[in-house]
Amino acid sequence: MKEAKRLRCTVGAETARMLNLGHPWVIADRFTAKWPKAPCGTLIELVEEGGKSLGTALYDPGARIVARRLSPGWIELDRHWLAGKMRQALESRQWIDAGDTTVLRLVNSEGDQLPGLTVDRYGDFLMVQYFTAAWEGYLDQMAVALQDLCNPQGIYVKFRPQETRRLAAGKQQAPAQGRLLVGQAAPADLAVRESGLLYRVDLVHDLNTGLFHDQRRNRLDFRALSAGSAVLNLFAYTGAFSVAAAAGGASKVTSVDVSGRYLDWAQENFRLNGIEPKHHEFVTGDCFVELERLAQNGRTFDVVLMDPPSFSTTKKSRFTTSGGTAELVSKALALLAPGGLLITSSNLQKMSQAEYLKELRKGSLAAGCSLQILKVAGQADDFPFTAAFPEGNYLKYVVSVVKDVL
Repeated sequence: MKEAKRLRCTVGAETARMLNLGHPWVIADRFTAKWPKAPCGTLIELVEEGGKSLGTALYDPGARIVARRLSPGWIELDRHWLAGKMRQALESRQWIDAGDTTVLRLVNSEGDQLPGLTVDRYGDFLMVQYFTAAWEGYLDQMAVALQDLCNPQGIYVKFRPQETRRLAAGKQQAPAQGRLLVGQAAPADLAVRESGLLYRVDLVHDLNTGLFHDQRRNRLDFRALSAGSAVLNLFAYTGAFSVAAAAGGASKVTSVDVSGRYLDWAQENFRLNGIEPKHHEFVTGDCFVELERLAQNGRTFDVVLMDPPSFSTTKKSRFTTSGGTAELVSKALALLAPGGLLITSSNLQKMSQAEYLKELRKGSLAAGCSLQILKVAGQADDFPFTAAFPEGNYLKYVVSVVKDVL
């Protein structure tokens, strides 16, 4: 059978340079504005202005990332090709020792040369997330490949559009929910183990599942640091770090989050691990407001953790990592005596580690103290990135000791 004519799309010199260096994205510009019209998910051949082929890409017309390159050569995007890429991803994880853990990222998007696509294992179930609608037409083939490789009880899929901020703020339709693609439905009380601790996850509702397992190694570290300490966990979400602190022997854990529903979920996670929530404290409220209230009440802590989302929208406050970290650090330091630990984290991809450390410096100077950094870490090793895609090294986790300014 005669091969269908390839859709050849020309990119500019700078895009070609980045593609030749291994970066998979084509950002919309004056060149892509001239590309022929085609359905989202069409395979296109990227070419330089001189006509040299740059490989195969998934076309997402109208998006900021208008194409994602899959291969430097021409490919057929079928289940055999998908199975080969996923097999490579699984083989690279043979080097990882995740301990007593049943939640793991099996495919990490650009880090596993499948840009815009992730696959996570939650016990006997898989969750496929796609960040471009271009993957939509390949989900069934993907499911076949994953069934052959992983033999899950069920596979869920979830579309994760780039405009998650407006989705969460309610300015568009509600966030897309996970749906069962193939196999059995997961139980409503599905729990997974991370480093020996249990956490309930939800594969259907909300934008996220209730557990950010890219923090696995950092939570294990936090668990050890919390022994015997009074701990404050800001932006606690469903309490994964709080559970780790309590399991590590913290004398008391205070968890603060704007969502009472998430704090109820956190208490459920405490009970799953045989920890009585009544021995700890759960505070529903905006973290900035609660920090001021705690300071006014003379409260102090040995360890303060802040792991906010890249953005946080409530009726009364809007937090952004780039605009609010310094202020948050300054207010938190009022609750820590010299020698206490401030642990800060951010998953904002656009902010470099150097820029993030500047925010910590700015906040500590405003509080009249300094921070001695003991440790800087990133995401768990099942979230790999490539040297050609530094954006994949997104997570920043910093452990600091509070010092007086002499």
